[in-house]
Amino acid sequence: MVLGRAVNMSLMDISKIFSLLQPKEEEGDSEQCQALNNAVSSNDVTLLSELLSQESHRRCINACSGWGVPVTPLRTAAALGHLRCLELLLEHGAEIDCLDVKAQTPLFTAVSGKHLDCVVALLKAGADPNGSEYNNCSPLLTAAREGDADVLRELLRFGAQVDVRPKVPEWASSGTACRGPLYISAIYGHIDCFKLLLLHGANPNYNCTDEKMLARIKQPKTVLEVCLRYGCGVEYIQLLIDFGADVYLPTLIIDKTTKQNEALALLLKERVCPKTLMSQTRLVIRRHVSFTDKEPAIDSLDIPQILRNYLKHDTTKFM
Repeated sequence: MVLGRAVNMSLMDISKIFSLLQPKEEEGDSEQCQALNNAVSSNDVTLLSELLSQESHRRCINACSGWGVPVTPLRTAAALGHLRCLELLLEHGAEIDCLDVKAQTPLFTAVSGKHLDCVVALLKAGADPNGSEYNNCSPLLTAAREGDADVLRELLRFGAQVDVRPKVPEWASSGTACRGPLYISAIYGHIDCFKLLLLHGANPNYNCTDEKMLARIKQPKTVLEVCLRYGCGVEYIQLLIDFGADVYLPTLIIDKTTKQNEALALLLKERVCPKTLMSQTRLVIRRHVSFTDKEPAIDSLDIPQILRNYLKHDTTKFM
């Protein structure tokens, strides 16, 4: 039964790939399609503008061309970081969330290439910050893995989902942890991204709010457990505690072989020492600020600046 479902899914995926490869009748002459891509590849804005002034070339704006894997001009501009070409294509109606054969959108390729200006331009033009539903990865996961806090901040500002969203069938969920952005940023040691995700509401326990997914995982591991297992520094544990992680959830096996490091000691101390009233108040207020980007909402509160800084976990200004 499971094998049958796996085969069906594979056939669906293959069909999707081949449908993306098939040229469409309205794509026009292949030479004109290639001319657009060549202009973008060489970052020749003048030539691209001239080509797009012609109806025959404008008809090919969403056509795929090129050696190997065919791609659209917009995808090429995003991958190479050619901002002005990208903006010009968008101005002439390029399809913003077009997919390549890997089900990657232009935004995804811009994030992968760390082209911040192109990422911002695409998001402002209406690109889906979550990428494609056909791709198991996402722009946010990619930015978290690469430790690109600036790109991550823009994705979150434009509404990217901060917690993991499963894109695999039930039979394929065999892991012990929800490998969401928070998990990934911890494993790769990107503390700035880790804190940024928490500031935008990432779940500090499982980095997942999908109860069905959690139910499918046998003995799911919390982010705290993952941080301890991979030797993340004490600053990761402190952030999770500050953002309300349940310190009693992790299963800790402590014996003679367990390294009593500072991070573990902090967690054990937190289990016996209650949170301060200020810390508990901050958690409650942040939970009641419903916006994904909480900073503007907190800044609008009629309270002293020192308290606004505290609510935003800005300890550098809390003096």
